Amino acid sequence: MKPLNIAGLSTGLTAVITAGILSASCSRNNAGSETGHAPSIDVAYPVCDSVTLHKSYPGYLTASEEVPLVARVSGTLLSSDYEPGTHVNKGQILFRIEDTKYRDALQQAEAALTTAISTNDYAVKNYQALKKALESDAVSRIEVSEAESAMHESEAEIKKAEAAVETARTNLNYCIVHAPISGKVSRRNVDPGTFVDGSMNAVELARIYNDDVMTATFNIEDRQYINLITNQGELNSPRLSRIPIKFSESLPHDYYADLTYTSPNIDTGTGTLMMQAKIPNTYGELKSGMYITVDLPYATDLNAIMVKDASIGTDQRGKYLYTLNDSNRIIYTPVTTGELIQDSMRIITDGLSDSTLYVTKALLKVRPDEKVRPIITK
Repeated sequence: MKPLNIAGLSTGLTAVITAGILSASCSRNNAGSETGHAPSIDVAYPVCDSVTLHKSYPGYLTASEEVPLVARVSGTLLSSDYEPGTHVNKGQILFRIEDTKYRDALQQAEAALTTAISTNDYAVKNYQALKKALESDAVSRIEVSEAESAMHESEAEIKKAEAAVETARTNLNYCIVHAPISGKVSRRNVDPGTFVDGSMNAVELARIYNDDVMTATFNIEDRQYINLITNQGELNSPRLSRIPIKFSESLPHDYYADLTYTSPNIDTGTGTLMMQAKIPNTYGELKSGMYITVDLPYATDLNAIMVKDASIGTDQRGKYLYTLNDSNRIIYTPVTTGELIQDSMRIITDGLSDSTLYVTKALLKVRPDEKVRPIITK
């Protein structure tokens, strides 16, 4: 019988006891990390509300009135009486064209009219005299008929001379170019001293824009048109009286348009329908030719589920949210997103219920299946 190794037994017991103590300590530490040391994370419930759905369409702006200023007579451009880019009033003189030959033409036409009137006076008196002489057989009927014919010819000559005077006066008036409407005038296309030949083809000197009210023009698909009238009921719906308008860059003010025109036909080549809406240019910021985006309302979602747009992540699989399960663990949740509402809330069309908490902040600090301590916010 071998003697008992007391020293070895003591060492073994010590190792077992030490391992047990360490194991118990690790268990307590892990339990602490699952409970007391779980990170605090802001979460919120989705908002469920009725919202108007929009679809965006590209478009452009034009002034409500855009009128070219043209030279309709030939002559040297004498002056340009305005500052480019300024506002001009209807009837204001903007250009002057040399009018010498047109004044001469008017004087000649007026002289021809005077002659025609004088000739007619003689013809009328001669006809009346011959007609009276016929009663006493002093003249023949042929002479009376000739006198009557001469009288009618002289009346026709008066009308012809009057038309010539009117034409000459019109041409003379064309030598001064007035503003046909009130608005902002562009720079001139022709400098003073230049000969303009407007008698054959009108020469555009400048252009006036009345931009107090702008017109937004855009096109929608025929399918969307059907959705629009199906959901709106009619195109003069009050919902179409304040259509949001956006620009490539934000402007100092917000703009809304009222739908005013719908094309009577759909373009068979593109399958689209042209629409127009009016926008008051209250602050003078809008310019003809600006590109815009029209957010056209087409339906109402009575129970739209919305989350904060900043809480949505994107990876190779698409859009996702971090949500919480019943154990307060993070769940990676793929979602399908809709349009942005009021610049901060995003509609979720699939993947989320209105009773599921989602992480609103610190998306980079959480990981799937991580246990957290939720702090519910609005």
